[in-house]
Amino acid sequence: MSEWKAKRFWKEAAVVEVGDRFTVELDGRPVKTPAKQAMLVPTQAMADAIALEWDAQVDAINPNTMPVTKTANAAIDKVTVQHAEVAEMLAAYGDSDLLCYRADAPEELVERQAAQWNPMLEWAAETLGAQLETRTGVIHAPQNPKSVELLRKRTHELDFFELAAFHDLVSLSGSLVLGFAASLGERPAEELWIISRLDEIWQEELWGEDDDATSLANVKREAFIHAKRMFDLAQPILSPDF
Repeated sequence: MSEWKAKRFWKEAAVVEVGDRFTVELDGRPVKTPAKQAMLVPTQAMADAIALEWDAQVDAINPNTMPVTKTANAAIDKVTVQHAEVAEMLAAYGDSDLLCYRADAPEELVERQAAQWNPMLEWAAETLGAQLETRTGVIHAPQNPKSVELLRKRTHELDFFELAAFHDLVSLSGSLVLGFAASLGERPAEELWIISRLDEIWQEELWGEDDDATSLANVKREAFIHAKRMFDLAQPILSPDF
């Protein structure tokens, strides 16, 4: 028995301004989220991106080709109603940030971690005001509570569209610092993703690539790049290219 799929029923997807927000209408009918909420987004750039995704559907609707729509749905249906919980979960990464846990050997790996990760921790201290200390090994050691609280406050200040994107920036990289670096444009998202995979890249150089692991890493990379784009789309003054 074949799986039922929703079919395209509209001719045009159009962006419509609604107060200080924007929505997308399909032949005059507003798009709804899966929870039947109004699809109201903060910027025209985001609405334009959503409209392009709906216009790109040919016959059967394929949600996997609609990443901006999916993240906007998550922001409205999920993050809006549990903003504090999501922010607190992400803020917890500040006390166990990937960049703080270092190898003690071999020397080449130790040097590579220092060369790539130390500048990001220095940036966090200078820009975010959070001084995070490094540790050798993987056993958790608490950070300075003041630094953790500064990062926590910044995380809670993100609005629900920003937080939906920020969730993926942090959870995919394993680093609150890299999440902030990506969202604030400290370095290109591609470069930050590579920095987050330093240990995995080291293992690949030693033992060779595993096809399944490489495939999964590519999926995560695309999601990380999308999350950065989504964060940018949530900024009122940004009009990124598509």
